Amino acid sequence: MNKYSKTVTQDPTQPAAQAMLHAIGLTDDDLQKPLVGIASTGYEGNPCNMHLNDLSLHVKEGAAQADLVGLIFNTIGVSDGISMGTPGMRFSLPSRDLIADSMETVMGAMSYDAMVTVVGCDKNIPGALMAMLRLNRPSVLLYGGTIAAGCLNDQKLDIVSAFEAWGQKVAGSIGEKEFKAVVQNACPGAGACGGMYTANTMASSIEALGMSLPYCSSNPAVGEAKEKDALNAGKALQLLLQKDIKPKDIVTKKSLENALRLITVLGGSTNAVLHYLAIAKTANIDLTIDDFQRISDCTPFLADLKPSGKFLMEDVHRVGGVPAVMKYMLEQGMLHGDCLTVTGKTIAENLEILQPLKVDQKVIRPVSNPIKSTGHIRILKGNLAEEGSVAKITGKEGLVFSGPARVFEGEFDANDGIRSGQVQKGEVVVIRYEGPKGGPGMPEMLKPTAAIMGAGLGNDVALITDGRFSGGTHGFVVGHITPEAQIGGALALVHDGDMITINAEDNTIVLGVDDKELERRKAKWKSPKLKVSSGVLYKYAKAVSSASDGCVTDENL
Repeated sequence: MNKYSKTVTQDPTQPAAQAMLHAIGLTDDDLQKPLVGIASTGYEGNPCNMHLNDLSLHVKEGAAQADLVGLIFNTIGVSDGISMGTPGMRFSLPSRDLIADSMETVMGAMSYDAMVTVVGCDKNIPGALMAMLRLNRPSVLLYGGTIAAGCLNDQKLDIVSAFEAWGQKVAGSIGEKEFKAVVQNACPGAGACGGMYTANTMASSIEALGMSLPYCSSNPAVGEAKEKDALNAGKALQLLLQKDIKPKDIVTKKSLENALRLITVLGGSTNAVLHYLAIAKTANIDLTIDDFQRISDCTPFLADLKPSGKFLMEDVHRVGGVPAVMKYMLEQGMLHGDCLTVTGKTIAENLEILQPLKVDQKVIRPVSNPIKSTGHIRILKGNLAEEGSVAKITGKEGLVFSGPARVFEGEFDANDGIRSGQVQKGEVVVIRYEGPKGGPGMPEMLKPTAAIMGAGLGNDVALITDGRFSGGTHGFVVGHITPEAQIGGALALVHDGDMITINAEDNTIVLGVDDKELERRKAKWKSPKLKVSSGVLYKYAKAVSSASDGCVTDENL
């Protein structure tokens, strides 16, 4: 059980290492036990992560009860909600790889035998899983849980309510007093953003993947249930160590399909496409953007959850949690029940003893009455996205949109254009040079999409970009357009007024300009200089792969 730590704890030629371990309070008996790394992404600056250091202490106690030595270490975090719409958002996606690198580094350098990752926000969740797969040592992912709903005038609020309130204020539909009231009441305390946004999408799907304990993704951030989750995560490592069950035993092509099917049923974030492509690559499993379309074609969208619906993650918890959703999916033939999990049992074995969805609940629709008979994630291709793009089409926006382009050379120009009324009904808003290299960092476009929704244009305009979208985005939007504009993709060649047609029925995105004209424009086009010339974003821009390959940074190393 201590195949890695014995290198430093039991080798007589390592007296200095043992002396230092005694210095932190370990006894000779402790040095005979497995050493467990508890990787916390807790920090004070973000409600998603503010409570995670406390949860790490419960993990440590659980490990002690299982006769293991838990040792807590920390890594970085970035708040998407706080950095959204600012230059700071460029650091968000790169943080995923930094988190994976740092966890791998500590675990490898310190010779720990197993790991619990304590995570709570968009990038530290996939980053932690990537680290687990790189190390391939017994591991459990602990999600910090979702935030409680805010409330104002008997209406539930969440983080997207604040973004959309800004659009309403700009449009003149609410005043400053109402705007401030929404901002002050949207986020009441600790926990990740409350809808089926990226954090809840990744946490829920990782539970379906088998890498976290049942109920971990839907138990709320505050309360005894989450503290018990943390205690049990520490205890769970004992069995994993005894049976030598490792992440690559759990993460397989079939378990990845389970994760993608749950994302489809719940109407999850398009960011899951980026993250699962990177996760699969880390696990050496063949997964492409076409697999997302394949799963979407045969899986219904059932959950009436924000951003496009009306319920929050706390409502999923109320009607039975993610295990109840999975139990329904298994009954309907939508899951591979024989996939192994961190309990040491299969998905089917876990779900057999758990409760089903509550009777008469309205959060998860039956297969006989879906919100959409096929999935909301659509992989669109065409002369505007030869390597693919990702749309989130729930059906409420319609399935086809065609209109003239309104081009902006970046997110900030688009925000100014929306604010000043440049965007008109019927147009396709184009935001370019925001891809992984061009951004750099492929920032999320929640601010412009929320402003469009708040301004009452959500049903009347489309928005396309080589950047990406927050899980909180809704409307007729297409992101991840590849090749990106920075490297000369067709998005760089669009002019104001060009007709663009987005078709989620035949999965195409077409620029209505003939090939000869595009060739003429390409001959005149010059790649703009990168927006940065040093530092982490410069290194990222130089190393990062295409969005259609998951924006990994070790592809060519």
